Amino acid sequence: MSWLEIENLSVRYNDDLHALDDVGFSMSQGEFFTVVGPTNAGKSTLLKTIAGLEKPYRGQIHLAGRDITASEPRARNLSLLFQNIALFPTLTGRQNIGFPLRGMTSSEEEKNIHIEAIASTLNVTHLLDRLPQTFSGGEQQRVAIGRSLAAKSNLLMLDEPLTNLDARIRIALRLEFKKIHRETGQSILYVTHDQIEAMSLSDRIAVLNKGRFEQVGTPDDLYNTPATAFVARFMGSPAMNLLPASIEINDGELLARGDGFAAAVKGDANFTRPERTAVGVRPEHICLSPVKTTETPHTAEVLWIERLGDHHILDVRLGMQTVKVRTHPDHPVNGEGPVWLGFDIAVQQILDLETDRFPAIMAI
Repeated sequence: MSWLEIENLSVRYNDDLHALDDVGFSMSQGEFFTVVGPTNAGKSTLLKTIAGLEKPYRGQIHLAGRDITASEPRARNLSLLFQNIALFPTLTGRQNIGFPLRGMTSSEEEKNIHIEAIASTLNVTHLLDRLPQTFSGGEQQRVAIGRSLAAKSNLLMLDEPLTNLDARIRIALRLEFKKIHRETGQSILYVTHDQIEAMSLSDRIAVLNKGRFEQVGTPDDLYNTPATAFVARFMGSPAMNLLPASIEINDGELLARGDGFAAAVKGDANFTRPERTAVGVRPEHICLSPVKTTETPHTAEVLWIERLGDHHILDVRLGMQTVKVRTHPDHPVNGEGPVWLGFDIAVQQILDLETDRFPAIMAI
């Protein structure tokens, strides 16, 4: 059995409001597993239900080989760090980190060695004898994380821990989380609405939307072969372009024909073609050229350029639609006006507009 196993988990507040609807997944011991999704997707409810703070309507939760579905929160041997930092204001950094160790049989010397090891990992040793009112926002978050780590639980759950921090501190703490995971081997279940955060931290990611999982897989799986239109749009910045197109067979090969383009589809043509389709193309996979070439056969027009330092994001009109294109700053197309455009299409990029799923992925 997996380290954490969630089976058919549902949480209902009434007949019309389902916070979680038949959710299931598993994670391995020592894995960094992230649940990502928009606001009100059910992410925090999932963590609270695993922690025993919400009662499931149905389903089972197994942790470390035990069925903890009906266990009291204190009997589950897990740690949960909420988004809002809640340090004890009258306790020092040392006392805050060591709070979960109260009542344990180990000596004070052993506890202090453990606290100082955690503080060293999190770079907060200088805060051990200070009160939280003297900490910066990032330092408060580090100490709160240290308190979550102190109890040596079977599972560390983090609920949007970086949301209230500025960009520089968020990046620094992402590196700290990876360091903690690598050095301690702690099993971590992490929740965020930030897909970049999820991609950079995780061994695997589950995309949650309206109480249901859209897809579970590695960061590469979700980015390169999204299972649904929601995942295609959510994972990636800018999002994947979804261009309506008809899929035709031309001399035994597939052809995608849409507004302003007609392109061969690479891959096995032996799958059931949906009636209404679109093709998904990542912004970095679209080629632009100031002149027509075999790789850029379609006429287009650059409407706008976002200059973001190490890359540019272009809004390009193709037919009557606008697509996002990512280029390097030294790209020959560096201004508004007419251009030539092209992109490759694989059969896995064909989207069924009736189901909002990529059926070709399942057929291959």
